[in-house]
Parts: sequence; C-alpha cells; structure tokens
Amino acid sequence: MVTMDDPRYEAVRGRDARFDGEFFFAVTTTGIYCRPSCPAVTPRRRNVRFFPTAAAAQGSGFRACRRCRPDAVPGSAAWNVRADVVGRAMRLIGDGIVDREGVAGLAARLGYSARQVQRQLNAELGAGPIALARAQRAHTARVLLQTTGMQTAGIAFAAGFASVRQFNDTIREIYGMTPTELRAARPRGGRYAAGSGGEGASPAAGGVPLRLAYRGAYDTAQVFDHLERRAVPGIEEVTGPPGGRTYRRTLRLPGGHAVAEVDETAGKGHGWLECRLHLSELRDLTTATQRVRRLFDLDADPYAVAERLAADPAMGTLAALRPGMRAPGSADPHEMAVRAVLGQQVTLAAGRHLGAALVAAYGTPLPAPSGGLTHLFPTADTLAGASLSELGMPGARRDTLRGLAAALADGTVVLDPGVDRDATEKALLALRGVGPWTAGYLRMRALGDPDVLLEGDVAVRAGAARAGVALEEAEAWRPWRTYAMHHLWNAAQTLT
Repeated sequence: MVTMDDPRYEAVRGRDARFDGEFFFAVTTTGIYCRPSCPAVTPRRRNVRFFPTAAAAQGSGFRACRRCRPDAVPGSAAWNVRADVVGRAMRLIGDGIVDREGVAGLAARLGYSARQVQRQLNAELGAGPIALARAQRAHTARVLLQTTGMQTAGIAFAAGFASVRQFNDTIREIYGMTPTELRAARPRGGRYAAGSGGEGASPAAGGVPLRLAYRGAYDTAQVFDHLERRAVPGIEEVTGPPGGRTYRRTLRLPGGHAVAEVDETAGKGHGWLECRLHLSELRDLTTATQRVRRLFDLDADPYAVAERLAADPAMGTLAALRPGMRAPGSADPHEMAVRAVLGQQVTLAAGRHLGAALVAAYGTPLPAPSGGLTHLFPTADTLAGASLSELGMPGARRDTLRGLAAALADGTVVLDPGVDRDATEKALLALRGVGPWTAGYLRMRALGDPDVLLEGDVAVRAGAARAGVALEEAEAWRPWRTYAMHHLWNAAQTLT
C-alpha cells in the first residue's frame, strides 16, 4: 500500500544521508534506483518502490543512478549487529565467499542447506546469495573500469565474473551502459579518477584508488591514533604528522597479498576515506576492500549509536564530546587473535615489540619491501609448530600462543566473518591461557561485534569513574556497548 507518511519516503524527500545503504528506492517511471540522499528531483510517492538491497532493485529490473552511484554507499550496520543467518550471510558475502566457494560453500559455513540460505535471503532481502554477490562484482568492475587502465577482459575476471559475456551483460543491465561507455563516464579530477595509465596498462605500480564511504561524522584522529599506538613494525606503519597521516599495512589475501594505504585527511568531511590498494592478484580487490572497511569500522551507524547512548545522561554527555567515535576492527582475524595473546598483561609498547619480533622471525617476506613494510603476518600453521624462543615470553604464554595457532589451523576455532559469535567465544575460552578479557576483545575486534563491554578492564573502569558513568546501567546501551567502551577508554586517557 502506498502511503505518504512512510518514513522512508520522508528520508528521500529530505535527501537524508543517514539512510544511505540502509535501503534503496527506485522510480518506476525512469527505471532507475538511487540512494536516499540522491540530489535529483524527488519523485512522486506513487512512482517510488523501496528495496532493502541494491541487488533486490537490480533483480526487479532497475538500473543504478549515474548521479548518486548507489553502489558506492556504506554497508548497513545491521549486518554487524545481527547474529542470525541473514546477518552472518551478508558478512560472508561481503568478504567474497560466494565468489570463492559458491553458494554451497556459503551454506556450509553457516551450517544450513543451500536451499535454506536461498529462501531466507530472498524472503528478507529480495535477493539470493548469487544476486547479492553479482551486485558486488558489478561494483568492483565499475571501480576497476573507472580507476585503472586495465583491459576490460582482465577486469571481468578480476571482478569475479565467469566470462566476458557475463560481465558485459551485467554491466549493461545494472548501469545501462557498455563497459567502454562506463569507463568514459568516470568522474573527473582528483586521486580517485586518476587511473593507472592508458588502456591495457597494469594498475600494479600505482595501485587501485578507492573512496571508502562512511555515514555521519567520522573521528579520523581517534581511529588513526588507535592504529598508530598499536602498529606492529614490518606489517604496519603510520607516516606523516598528526592530521595528515597515512596508515599502511600488508594484507594476506586468498589469492595473494596486498599493501593497503589509507589517508587521514583526503576526503575528510566529504563522507569517505581515500585508500589505495596495491594487489598482487586483482581478484582479491573485493575481499581487500571489505577487510579495510572492517578495520576502519566504515559501516557503523553513528546516528543510532548517539541516539542510544544519549538515553544515559552521563554516557550521552561523554559521547557528545567525540561525535563519530569508531570501533576499529581487524583486517586479519587470525593476526588479531595472535596479537591479543602477545598483548596479554603487557603495555602497548611491549606488545608492539613482541609483535615485531614475531613478524621478523616467522613472517613471510614481501617480494620487495614497501617503505617500512617488509612482511606478511605469520600463518597459524607456521606458529603452531614454532618454538617462539625469539620472543622472550614466559613458557606458559608461548604455550598459549601455540595452542591458539593450532586451534586456528585445524578449525577448532574459526574466526571468519560469518561465525556464530557465541559459539566462537566459548571455543576461545576452552583454550588454555585464553580468558574472558581476551575472548571478549577478539569478539569485538576480530569478529566485529558492536555490543561488547569488557567491564573488568582497568581502563574501562577508570574512564567510567572519571566521567561519572555507572557501568551498572550498561544494559541500556545495547546493541552498541562496544562504542560506549571506546568512549570510556578515551575518557581514561583524556580525563587525567
């Protein structure tokens, strides 16, 4: 039933960017779908249809708007909150599981049949896993067409298409253009549109430039401070002065490796961070992009977080001091698990030193150093059988690290984006030397859970005491307790 008081239509009338990525709208008279903040003239309500995903709009025959580029919006924060099969599936599809393992692989990771997964996604999202992955491939292809000089056949396979014909048909259907026309229509000016040379050129030297969208305020200083304090030499570095830093790190990916670079200032205030990915295998572009997005918490919903925390006067006051606070995640869950054990009961500086020693002794050297980046983080298989004598840690801690690595290597503990977080936390706690703090920290950072509060953490309790926040009221902060905890950690550092 069409009603004028539909809040989604009000968001469209107000061009409200808060809802970009949360839903999409299509116009029946033009055959085009858009993001809510599209600057075009607002269509009449009777001509508007709403869709929960871009794939659902595409499946209904609508083309992507060339003006607002609805495929470039942030992801919905709901997928990180939800623990059900739909939320878990969306996190796995975003990581590229369907492209690598097919629908059968997705279903196996979720513990359901392929038919059950298909039915649940179709019922709620209006699109199945193949359609959702197809929409993601199309977005990857558009980025490569408009930012590199690669030949279109190479782009087709790099984006995950099975054939050039499938690639051509999909681009025409979704964008209403041929690949050549889409390349010619790329935005002009700026690093994003710089490309990598002429037709047929490889993007390897210059990397693939991306604008990683986010919604609302984004506290870049907080995120870059957090990452800089914890950067492990050899796999991470932060260059430049505060306010103009670049975070760089290596990534181990399904098809190869990459170096990711993210700028602190470029794009600031415009709703994106600028990133450049140097990939040894371009098929890893989608996976690498999603992992950087998780690391920088770019799919968060700061409006929903602020609204919930504001219901608690003391916490609301604290949160208002730092709008856009984010909860950095992880670019590599296995790496984060090992680093969490290395950091147990030591300072951040000591944890970085141990991490650097581990990387130097057991990491995989890059084919050629990139600035201060020299290695990929060691694999779980390597660490499971390592002596770790180079680290100078107590024997019990070395045993814990080897036990964790063995559990990751043999699948006793699984840290992929679609795991059941409760089950994974129990599996972590069953490991010798892994306690509630470490398991909770990994649930927050490695698994991206936005609702973790480490109430026994010394800094959390110190921040709460200094800010006058009652931890007994923390239930009211759900499902955003992770963000509340970051505010408390910040308070512990600044209110001294």
